[in-house]
This record gives sequence, C-alpha cells and structure tokens, in this order.
Amino acid sequence: MQADYIEIQIWQLAIAASLILINLAISFALRLGLEQRLAIASIRMVVQLLLVGYILEWVFTLRDPIWVLLVAFAMTFMAGRAAVGRTRRRYDNIYWNSLLSILGAATVITGLTVQGVIGVDPWYDPQYLIPLLGMILGNALTGTSLALDRFMEDLVSRREQIESLLALGATRWEAAHNIVTEALRTGMIPTINSMMVMGIVSLPGMMTGQILAGATPTDAVRYQIVILFAIAAGTALTTISIILLAFFSLFSPNHQLRLDRLRPVKSLN
Repeated sequence: MQADYIEIQIWQLAIAASLILINLAISFALRLGLEQRLAIASIRMVVQLLLVGYILEWVFTLRDPIWVLLVAFAMTFMAGRAAVGRTRRRYDNIYWNSLLSILGAATVITGLTVQGVIGVDPWYDPQYLIPLLGMILGNALTGTSLALDRFMEDLVSRREQIESLLALGATRWEAAHNIVTEALRTGMIPTINSMMVMGIVSLPGMMTGQILAGATPTDAVRYQIVILFAIAAGTALTTISIILLAFFSLFSPNHQLRLDRLRPVKSLN
C-alpha cells in the first residue's frame, strides 16, 4: 500500500545532517568551543532516534501490554534521571524523588488522556500511548529540572533570610513559601509561554507530524489541543510533586533548614 506521506531516503537524511555544518562553522569562526559537543550531540541524536524507531516498530507489531509498559517505564526512568542531571546541586534520594514525581504525574495524566479523552481501545495501544507519554515526559522533564534547580539555588542564596524567619518562630512552610512559589512558577512558565504563541509563532511538532502523515489540519489541531492541555497538567503535577519532596528533604520536621544535605556538582550531566 502506498504511503500517504513522502518517505525520507538515506541520501535525504544525509543532506539534512549537513545543515549542522552551519553550527560548526559559527562555533569555529567565533571560537565558541562547541564543535566537539555539537558532533557528539548530533551522533547521539541520530543513533538514539534510529534505535528507538526500530524498537517502537517492533513493539507496535507485538501490541503486547507488558512490552508497552516496559518501554513506557524505561522512558520515564530516563526522564527522571535526565531532570536531575540538569541541576547544579544534589541531595540524597533526589533521583528517587524525581522518578516518583514524573512517574506519578505521567501515569495519571497519560491514563486520563488515553482513556478518558481519546478513548483508545485497547488502552495500551502503543500508537497512542507511547507518543503521548513521550510528549508529556519531555515537558515534565524540563519543568522539573527548572523548578528544582531554582528551589535549591534560592535556598542557598537566601539562607540568612530563611534562618532568620525560622529563628523568629516561623514554620518551615512559612519561611520557604515564597521560594516554593517562585520555583513552581519557574517550572510552569515555559509551558505557559509555549501555549500563548501556539499556532501564531510556531506549529507544534505533533500537529505538523500528523499533517505530514496525511491527517486533515482540523483533526491534527484537535489532537494538538488535547496534548497541550495534557502537557500543561502533567508539568504542573510533576513540578509541585518534586518541589514538595525536595522541601521535606531539605527542611527537618523540627523546622530547621538542612543545607548540609545539599552538595554541588562540578559539571552538569
């Protein structure tokens, strides 16, 4: 059966890959020192995408809920790890906190979207579950890393203010309330900004992909609206979960700030 889209051949991929030479030329000319990182990032991106493409094609053929869930958990695990890798400080159990936050939020929102909104049957249909989960995870990862990094950095920079409030009788929540809200705002703003200009400044990736695959623009728009609301909800749940878990890790039940549990990292992963 003939495809409803133009298939990309290997030689066409090679031409597209050559566009990275623009980045390399700018980095070399301005001595940015990004040549090696650009090359590594390009190779990793190609290998990772080709690998996941073959894996998903295999999973789509099997349509087995066990394998679909294993792929979904692997994606969630990598998202939880990557979110922490972008922060400048660490504390014990930070990876578990990140994984639990992302796993819980992604499970709830993806489940509601797949079953409650779209009505996928069966619920584990990888054609819907995996792409939706991936988009929710990608945005939740960004929100988590931004919010968590902001929260920890503010605790360090505003240590004297927090400890003064605690010494005057404030509870740990009263002392850290402003920092918590600023961290949550930092984590959610990118998603809000993206929603504000959607369809005006940019066409979303999912919508573009569906149109290229042969879907009508109106159908593609409906799917994009669904996923954008799911992304916003998933990012909000993940962000508030990780900040609350970090809050309880860095403040003791006796209302003490425990910055001794924080340790800086020399370089981001």
